Amino acid sequence: MCAIPDIDANLAQIAEQLTVLTNKGDSHAAASVTSNAEVSHIVLLPECCLYFGGKEQDQLLLAHNAEQQAKIFQGLAALAERYQVYLLAGSLPTPANTIDKFYNTSCLFSPQGKLLGDYQKLHLFDVSVADNEKNYQESRYTAAGEQTSCIALPFAQLGLSICYDVRFPELYRQLADQGADIITVPAAFTRVTGKAHWQTLLQARAIENQVYIIAAGQEGVHANGRETWGHSMIISPWGEILAEQEAGIGVISADFDPDLLAQVRNSIPVRQHNRFKTELIHDE
Repeated sequence: MCAIPDIDANLAQIAEQLTVLTNKGDSHAAASVTSNAEVSHIVLLPECCLYFGGKEQDQLLLAHNAEQQAKIFQGLAALAERYQVYLLAGSLPTPANTIDKFYNTSCLFSPQGKLLGDYQKLHLFDVSVADNEKNYQESRYTAAGEQTSCIALPFAQLGLSICYDVRFPELYRQLADQGADIITVPAAFTRVTGKAHWQTLLQARAIENQVYIIAAGQEGVHANGRETWGHSMIISPWGEILAEQEAGIGVISADFDPDLLAQVRNSIPVRQHNRFKTELIHDE
């Protein structure tokens, strides 16, 4: 996506892409698995999928506005139900416990339009980058989450992460320890850091944890002049790039293969060989 500071316009853009997906045939979502002659589909949207390119203060206002929150959640739930997909909103501004902060939250909706689970971004992007933005201080208005999130779906365990999290392998190891088969990485990576590190980090997280990685990115020049890297990709547990969209608005898809997952894990049993123990933040 190249999201803008307009909820309705972004919902319309998502609906348009979901229509494209449902017209593409068998492999028409970010990940699928056949079970009892039925196919389930996960669709991942990027970070800040319903509001991006505006002021962070505006996201703060959205997070603490009950009417706007209802609009956001009802809009996404309706899309999940209409197109019969597991729809993961890469991140949305949701209210924190203090009025001057919001959470950057991934939200998963079922094909019945129900909210199945969420995740508040743990690692906040407070860095200096050699681009036109220069400095990013996500913590100015965003509160850091406190828990990991791994959600049980009928065909796989889905671990959640967001953007800057990808630089912290400890999180992905904990999700793997919780049983994750697929880990999602919605992002709005800067063009500078994306070009340098995006693909390498994603492949490393897939290989070392033996999971599928689904990474959906914002791409383009946004309303506030910020440039994002794009290069959405789906990576196998062997580290192969199964699908990629480098630039522009659009969709990619790949099949989730539980047999490949088992084969990779059996051939190189890194979890059994690992001599380091991790203390889970949240193990539900």
